[in-house]
Amino acid sequence: MRAPEFWARPGILPALLAPVAAIWGLAAKLRQSGAKPTRAGIPVICAGNLVAGGAGKTPTALALGALLEAQGGAPHFLTRGYGGGLSGPVQVDPSQHTAADVGDEALLLAAQAPTWVSHDRVAGARAAEASGATVIVMDDGFQNPKLAKDVSFIVVDGGYGFGNGRLMPAGPLRERISGGLARAQAAILIGEDRHGTASLLEGKLPVLRARLEPDESARRLAGRTVLAFAGIARPAKFYDTLRRLGCNIALTQDFADHHPYTPDEIMALCESASAFGALPVTTEKDLVRFPAEARGMVETVRVRLVWDDPAAIEAVLKPLRG
Repeated sequence: MRAPEFWARPGILPALLAPVAAIWGLAAKLRQSGAKPTRAGIPVICAGNLVAGGAGKTPTALALGALLEAQGGAPHFLTRGYGGGLSGPVQVDPSQHTAADVGDEALLLAAQAPTWVSHDRVAGARAAEASGATVIVMDDGFQNPKLAKDVSFIVVDGGYGFGNGRLMPAGPLRERISGGLARAQAAILIGEDRHGTASLLEGKLPVLRARLEPDESARRLAGRTVLAFAGIARPAKFYDTLRRLGCNIALTQDFADHHPYTPDEIMALCESASAFGALPVTTEKDLVRFPAEARGMVETVRVRLVWDDPAAIEAVLKPLRG
């Protein structure tokens, strides 16, 4: 789904939806209060958020996995596999599985380290441990109370913050901010803090700063005219990245988050790009939803999470190493 525009700011519609949001909040609170989480035999780290979509959880999970591996661990990723048809537990095999099987995020994670898709997070954690994992990194699942987490990070997009601060469907919040902060060990604020999120979190959680940066290969697009398209929660973030690279954006086209691209859509995008004398460019997350034979028809920009203070994130993770 795409986050509605009214989720970003106060207004009449959010106020009208407030009674429904109150019911949502009560249900979320009861779900957490009545839970008896199962503890895995190895540490579990969760990269979650408080809002629906688009905060940067998957790049954060990848960065955490890379850090843990550099410290000598054997991290495995665990995700629900949103958008995929397999309920798991199943280990993702990028040579066999498609986004229709396991979801797009799972394929991105599996390109770095062993990755498990499991609707039942406890069963997924057990499968990962049995396969040699020494630590589990969850991509999302912060609101899932069944598997105990040793460290939970709340990932926040600095350009969006917590939106209008209301619960779904009046706003983007999955649960009340206070309840989420009480279960987390730190917040990861990605990008420029345009909404004063750091001040809101001050005194409640350590705030770790990070930014998403294109890798070196993206420099090839500097100065090029592009047709930019994306099926992610907040396509504007991708378009801003292209502008910072020095791209001339001739046209943009938004698709729904996790949109499964058809051959006809891909051909139409390429034809539109040709008409503008432009390169069709999208995200890595979009590309894995292409048919394999069509992936060479477009350019992609790979981004990675860069810590402002690597020592700060290492300090949060240090207790897990004993």
